Amino acid sequence: MKVILPKHREFLIRFEDGYPQEAEAWEALNQIVKDYSVDGKSVYSETFIEDNEDKVKALQEKYDFTYEIIEK
Repeated sequence: MKVILPKHREFLIRFEDGYPQEAEAWEALNQIVKDYSVDGKSVYSETFIEDNEDKVKALQEKYDFTYEIIEK
C-alpha cells in the first residue's frame, strides 16, 4: 500500500551531542504531540506549527536545543 502525504511543515529539533537532559526533553516534546492529538488533531494539520510553537519555545528555554521549521 502506498500513501502520499501532502506537503507539510515540521519542527527539526537538534541537541548537542551528549546533552544530559536529552531524553527528558524528548519526553516533554512528545507530550506536546500527544496533547495535540487528544483533540483529534494531527501533526500534519496546517496549523500544527502555529498551535505549538510557543510551547516548543518554552521548552527551548528549559532545555538547551535548537529548532527550525522545515517543509517536507
